[in-house]
Amino acid sequence: MLELNTAAPKADTDALIKDGSEQSFMQDVIETSQSVPVIVDFWAPWCGPCKTLGPALEAAVTAANGAVKMVKLNVDENQAIAGQLQVQSIPTIYAFWQGKPVDGFQGAVPGSEIQAFVDRVSAMGNGAPDGGLEDALHAAQQMLADGAIEDAVQTFAAMLEEEPSTMGAYAGLAQCYLAQGDLEQAEATLNGAPAAISNAPDLEAVYAQLELAKQASGAGPLGELQAAVEAEGDNHQARFDLAIALHAGGDAQAAVDHLLELFRRDREWNDAAAKTQLFTVFDALPANDPIVLNGRRKLSSLIFA
Repeated sequence: MLELNTAAPKADTDALIKDGSEQSFMQDVIETSQSVPVIVDFWAPWCGPCKTLGPALEAAVTAANGAVKMVKLNVDENQAIAGQLQVQSIPTIYAFWQGKPVDGFQGAVPGSEIQAFVDRVSAMGNGAPDGGLEDALHAAQQMLADGAIEDAVQTFAAMLEEEPSTMGAYAGLAQCYLAQGDLEQAEATLNGAPAAISNAPDLEAVYAQLELAKQASGAGPLGELQAAVEAEGDNHQARFDLAIALHAGGDAQAAVDHLLELFRRDREWNDAAAKTQLFTVFDALPANDPIVLNGRRKLSSLIFA
């Protein structure tokens, strides 16, 4: 008589854990994480702690049975990706979900913390019903978008108490303080993020928003600046200040247009201030925003003209 195995089939380890490269990063991490969370392990053969952390992390990923995948990146062979994500020491671990880094840690940690990390990341992909972390994050972000700032602050803060490495909660909480005009508290929140996630794109975007908010507090009178630029097109300082004032007033497109014009007239003015300011504006907006896409294209055309 045949005995039927009713246990859930084990996921193929080779399909769950693989060695990645700069060439395959887009497919292995960015595209795959649209449907399944992906943990990226930045390591090197000469790194002692990596030899302990790596196998423990692989074991936890394997035990998750397909709820999460893992990509191992040798930093010696993939320096560009490591540099882009500002990996400064190893081992560094990032978790990607839906194309973005959402969690992570740095250095060797106890096995219990590794398991908790994998469980947390796995929950992102299975929907985490019953008030899971991802649901709470989306709810808090919606509160912020709807103007319920105090409610959003409380929700983001509660998330950080429960999971102190939640990147989206740091970004959201800092954005709440920016919305309230509390720039000092926004900066303190960003500076309090763990080192492993402090340079992640979501937090870098809020840093850019913070820098623009600081500039806005000192923006000059819009009408006077517009008149100065109209009277003298090569008044670079007036055009630069006008771009800041326009952005402070909510007109990012006009700000970008003036910065591009300033760059066209004198790209080296004030240590390439126009280009630096453009990158700050771009970083503060969503990467797929038409202002960013068109602005970057026009800037590239000017650079290589």
